[in-house]
Amino acid sequence: MDSLIQTITVYALPVLFGITLHEAAHGYVARMFGDPTAWQAGRITLNPIRHIDPIGTIVVPLVLLFSTKLLGGGGLLFGWAKPVPVDWSRLRRPKRDMLWVALAGPASNLVMAVIWALGLRLLAETGAAQGDFWVQMTIAGIQVNLILMALNLVPLPPLDGGRIVFSLLPSRMAWQYSRIEPYGLLIVIVLMVTGILWTVLQPFLAFGQSIVGWFL
Repeated sequence: MDSLIQTITVYALPVLFGITLHEAAHGYVARMFGDPTAWQAGRITLNPIRHIDPIGTIVVPLVLLFSTKLLGGGGLLFGWAKPVPVDWSRLRRPKRDMLWVALAGPASNLVMAVIWALGLRLLAETGAAQGDFWVQMTIAGIQVNLILMALNLVPLPPLDGGRIVFSLLPSRMAWQYSRIEPYGLLIVIVLMVTGILWTVLQPFLAFGQSIVGWFL
């Protein structure tokens, strides 16, 4: 139990900020491209309380962490925040600008992974031990944000990767592709349960790890 409590305290801040600032980034970039919906709703903020979804940000991550730890695993973490409201029709060029709004979320996770990596490097230079609480938190911050980045880049709507693909496809193909959206999350769950999802994530994780490696 002590180990589980320690794991929760180590991962709490990385998960909270990784999920919520991802959503804030969507709103910020949407405003840049002409849609003030998220700003008007008070969702372009670094205050994570404005983005917390009680189920997705707290309950689901804790249940997954408890269950995988009790089964002897390394502790699986997955969750989501309240989606930032984006009115795609208010973007100046909706189909083109959708790419940048969607990309903002995973990009924010990559930036946060780099920030955690810089924190880890600073701790290492000051002689902090591998088992130090803050060292463990910076490592968790890197891992959490790289996984969130990779997961959201999976090219299935309504994930960010699906929005990016929609933006890049010719209009007719894009609308046909968007018909997958009602089943997108179900497909992700099936991929997760079958273990295929981790294979899909590997190229995105490798990319993120190579970027983070420059700062370690």
